[in-house]
Amino acid sequence: MDDDSRPSTTDPIGWQGSALIRPGVLAFTGSIGRTERHSHHAVQVMTAPTRLSVADRTGTQHSGGRIIVPSNTSHRIMIGAPTGVAVFLEPDSDAGRAAEQQARALGWIDESVTTDFDDTALGQFVTTLIAELSRSGPIDCPTRHPAISDTLEVLPALVAVGPVHTSEVARQIGISTTRLTHLFTAQVGIPLRRYILWLRLTRAIAHTAAGHNLTESAHAAGFSDSAHLTRTCRETFGLPPSALSRNTDWQITHSL
Repeated sequence: MDDDSRPSTTDPIGWQGSALIRPGVLAFTGSIGRTERHSHHAVQVMTAPTRLSVADRTGTQHSGGRIIVPSNTSHRIMIGAPTGVAVFLEPDSDAGRAAEQQARALGWIDESVTTDFDDTALGQFVTTLIAELSRSGPIDCPTRHPAISDTLEVLPALVAVGPVHTSEVARQIGISTTRLTHLFTAQVGIPLRRYILWLRLTRAIAHTAAGHNLTESAHAAGFSDSAHLTRTCRETFGLPPSALSRNTDWQITHSL
């Protein structure tokens, strides 16, 4: 990150609404606020009925109804929207790679597709958006290798206990670490270690939203302390966990 990439303590300005988090996806709908310059690991797709404006690291402003910000790219939201949707995608997921490629090849502004959205149907909006980005039609759920199904089943409980190591997961499932990691990426669409991190962030955000302080939330999700949680959340989403929870109604699911 740049030295001045962290949002100020007043950020986000005006972010209020509802949100959902799934493995590889965090989506927010409501009022989109301004931010200071920052960068984050997720690919960010913002859609609004009014024009949004985002400045890149050179100060060039990208304005439009849909903006795709590539991962690990310094940027600043200059003009938000009274209502809109911001979707953060894990860049190693199928949808994240598609959005990343589109932004870098065609630019940050995407006026080719207009997705109607309703803040009462955020889940459907996200599903439709991912299908559009991937240009692959409806998203199917292919038959998974039994080891992957077992992994998806045991991971939430493992995350609830503390830090999770891929070698330990593989040992419990009865498969080699190399085989498990390759299968997981191929069949789930996101690397196992990144999936575990999303589960940990999900748990931390859920704890924060329930009224726990950041230290309690960090420890509940296997982070060493609140600073570790805050740093990871900023790096992933560009926002601290307290901002993600404040004034936000959450839908949290482990389904893919």
